[in-house]
Amino acid sequence: MKEENMKFGTKAIHAGVDPDPTTGAIMTPIYQTSTYVQEKVGQHKGYAYSRTLNPTRHALEKALAELENAKYGACFGSGVAAIDCLMKMLSPGDEVISTNDLYGGSYRIFTGVFEKFGIKFHFVDMSDLDKVEEIMNVNTKLIWVETPTNPMMNIIDIEALATLAKKHKVLLGVDNTFATPFLQNPMDLGADIVMHSVTKYLGGHSDVVMGALITSDKTIADEIYRIQNSSGGIAGPMDSFLVLRGLKTLHLRMQRHCENGEVIANFLKSHPKVENVYWPGFEDHPDHNIANKQMRGFGGMISFSVKGNQVSEAHAIMEKFKVFSLAESLGGVESLTCHPATMTHAAIPAKEREAAGIVDSLIRLSVGIEDAEDLINDLKQALA
Repeated sequence: MKEENMKFGTKAIHAGVDPDPTTGAIMTPIYQTSTYVQEKVGQHKGYAYSRTLNPTRHALEKALAELENAKYGACFGSGVAAIDCLMKMLSPGDEVISTNDLYGGSYRIFTGVFEKFGIKFHFVDMSDLDKVEEIMNVNTKLIWVETPTNPMMNIIDIEALATLAKKHKVLLGVDNTFATPFLQNPMDLGADIVMHSVTKYLGGHSDVVMGALITSDKTIADEIYRIQNSSGGIAGPMDSFLVLRGLKTLHLRMQRHCENGEVIANFLKSHPKVENVYWPGFEDHPDHNIANKQMRGFGGMISFSVKGNQVSEAHAIMEKFKVFSLAESLGGVESLTCHPATMTHAAIPAKEREAAGIVDSLIRLSVGIEDAEDLINDLKQALA
């Protein structure tokens, strides 16, 4: 179901989904099948084998494409499986430019897996586009962006970077996990490919691991589908069903994540034990104007450092939380906390982490949709 000018909340509920033609079921069934009976040799109803295409996954892929105002979507077994597919579109000798405070899992697959196949990676502060352009050469094939970045909440100007990428005939890929299509649509700003760790806000309930790639370029889409089918890192029908269900409340959840995030960020900024708070909604955030331009809200992800820059102090605070749960991941309905230096970003060498601002006392919060007063009280007692 796709109509021009449909509002996001309506689109979130109806995108990619039609009543089941057999029964009229309003929810897409879980097609828990590996294969499909063919009427004649090579004549089928669009589905031959579930690695290649499954009706439940297909509905989700269409839904995600619609939410990103794009044409094609592909779902994978995890976010890094989606990145793995994208990297397999490159060849030995190709170069990738990426952000210097990248998610540790992305950094790990870049440097730990694909570097040995002859792909070269550059990690740069993308707040200065001149630095990006300085590194670009005839071998540069992809610019890979997170915005907001993980965990420093830097905002990268997607539109400006898209102009640079097109000038040099380079692909621009954007990890839109933190913002979600509710807050930001990179395709509308000139990106060629959007990636989501669907595990996070799109699923929204901490019960699925999944990734997605989205594009409007048929040539790119055809290559994504070829690699998806050839490598087989697909999302299953049960997980696809759960995410289809999660999408129906994405707009409501994101509104609450944003509201709670603003309350928490302002509380932390005024707390005497807190050194710095990283949240793009602050007017004094260095990238606030860019965030205002390309986002429709500032999200529920916040990082902050405590005075003293001691890992022991950060750990002590996190272990005292009662409502915030100490755990990897983010984007669920429940509030989570993690220590990037020893958890999500441990794969990045300490020198590189610290240069990007990921100090030992940095704590990352994924602010959930609980009552904000309870979250504030939890922060008060943990920081006391």
